[in-house]
Amino acid sequence: MSTLPVIAAVDGSDDSTRALEWALEEARLREAPLRIVHAVRTATPRGAEPPAGAAAPDSSVIVETCQALTGRPGLPELSFTTLDSTAASILPELGAEAQLLVLGSRGRGGFASLLLGSNGMACARDADSPVVVVPRPGRDVHTDAPEPAPGPRVVLGMSAEFPLTADAPPDPALAFAYREAAIRSARLHVVCAYPWPVVAWAAAGEYLPSAADQEAAEAECRQLVAERVATLKDTYPQVTVEAEVSPGDAAGHLVAAARGADLVVVGRHRPRAFSPVRMLGSVTHAVLLHAPPPVAVVPTAQELAEAAAATGEDAA
Repeated sequence: MSTLPVIAAVDGSDDSTRALEWALEEARLREAPLRIVHAVRTATPRGAEPPAGAAAPDSSVIVETCQALTGRPGLPELSFTTLDSTAASILPELGAEAQLLVLGSRGRGGFASLLLGSNGMACARDADSPVVVVPRPGRDVHTDAPEPAPGPRVVLGMSAEFPLTADAPPDPALAFAYREAAIRSARLHVVCAYPWPVVAWAAAGEYLPSAADQEAAEAECRQLVAERVATLKDTYPQVTVEAEVSPGDAAGHLVAAARGADLVVVGRHRPRAFSPVRMLGSVTHAVLLHAPPPVAVVPTAQELAEAAAATGEDAA
């Protein structure tokens, strides 16, 4: 179990207040302390700027947040910090000090019509811990898919491209989703889309995949998902798992499945070979923009291992 805190970023906006409420419950479920931070760059004389991220006197946002929580029963252990820095520069770095970083989809700045702010995008892409982005309420999902069964549910997007063989490296997103389902007494809904059709167009006389080919592709994908999910079944025997395997649009299937869920979990895109640049991936980006419940973006196994080595924490 990690000894690091859950960190919630606040800025006084309605979005950050919703994220804080989610973080309070998450910290309670994890039996973890909650660190509440507000990043704000103060005006200082030229040449006297403090180091980026240095602690600053409590801001009005932190004072008001502390006052609003004072006396509320059942709270986790709380701490409050004002950081002298811009949110965009310091928030992603806080992942190295957290087991989970939580923030709202929008802050005070920018265009109000945007679905995801720059801070949420930067943290989801760059933080060294899982990041949960709590969206604004009222997101509508337009789909012909049937409504998921009611009840507590965590949805996991599993990539059909992930190496699902027995000797594959651990899947941090799967482990995160299992744990979230366990602490919430929720079922785990795994969604995996396999690419189909495999041929976008064909010249006259060229081979076209048949319905039997699609059935074989779906059966193979379903078997691989079942084998991968089974790797953690003994660790979380109390979690009921249901798998949904469908052809085509992975983002569309995942957003549709997210309706009514407590949480959606997606993995961060694996960096390309010889490239240090971190990426979200198109499916993760789409889920952050359109899924109704909070979305957790989980770093790759390599990123988590590097962060754990730097902090002395267990990567699991």
